Amino acid sequence: MAAERRPRGWLWVLLCAGSWSVISGQNEEVVSVPENQAVNLPCRATTGQGTPTRQEWKFQGSGSTEFVYYLGKLTDNYKDRAIFYPNELHLKLVTRKDSGKYTCQVVGSAGLRETIVDLVVQVPPSKPKAVAPSSVTIGNKAVLTCVETDGSPQPTFKWYKNDIVMPEDPKTNTLFKNSSYTLDPKTGVLTFEPATDFDAGDYSCEADNKVGVPQKSEAVRLEPTEVNVGGIVAAVVVLLIVFGLVGFGIWFAYSRGYFSKRRDSTNKKVIYSQPSNRSDGEFKQTSSFLV
Repeated sequence: MAAERRPRGWLWVLLCAGSWSVISGQNEEVVSVPENQAVNLPCRATTGQGTPTRQEWKFQGSGSTEFVYYLGKLTDNYKDRAIFYPNELHLKLVTRKDSGKYTCQVVGSAGLRETIVDLVVQVPPSKPKAVAPSSVTIGNKAVLTCVETDGSPQPTFKWYKNDIVMPEDPKTNTLFKNSSYTLDPKTGVLTFEPATDFDAGDYSCEADNKVGVPQKSEAVRLEPTEVNVGGIVAAVVVLLIVFGLVGFGIWFAYSRGYFSKRRDSTNKKVIYSQPSNRSDGEFKQTSSFLV
């Protein structure tokens, strides 16, 4: 796909329906393409290099780096789905796993040059999931999260209360000025600090990355409640009664002598007296048991 050359350092934006787009800067280019389509990754490092003596393509994805084109041929992972041209790399069909940085290195008459292409495979967001705490006490902190894992690029998030969109700053809308919350559209985290009875309602979130249609979650219920003082007092009273009954039982057992009698029975001693030296004719039974 031909493109008009622009002065170095400019941002060049080319948007074509159903095709890929390029945003080029001074050192790095960003190429965006919908998933399951073909794309060309330019290698501008070949400019002014004459006939290169060496040319390589590398791909850096989620934490790993591998060769795409090395020693004059495509590697095994790309030989069936890519075509190498001196000035570009053609990928026949891309998936979300192909998102990452592609580096073209060229050695020629001008020395070593490289082009970095950041490929963004566009994937619409899936239906997000709103998560709210199961119980919240008025005056405490409450955190709601919006979870979405498929969208590329990373989507931004909106929150709705009772189907009314929530502003990032509650003080800018009369419907929410009595609420104290912070909303992070990049992470989808909605935090009430502190939560009040005004914050009770049904909450849903929406994910949007400008690819496809924004997706909205099912609603979850947030219901801040007062501290149950009566329940706490009742629990303390019951606990005191239990301790009192246990203490009375121990005192009653001691007063009836149950513990002392048991101790006396276990402390009985047996005393043996040894026979004196007498002749057999004078032998008498002298052993006795004293309790």
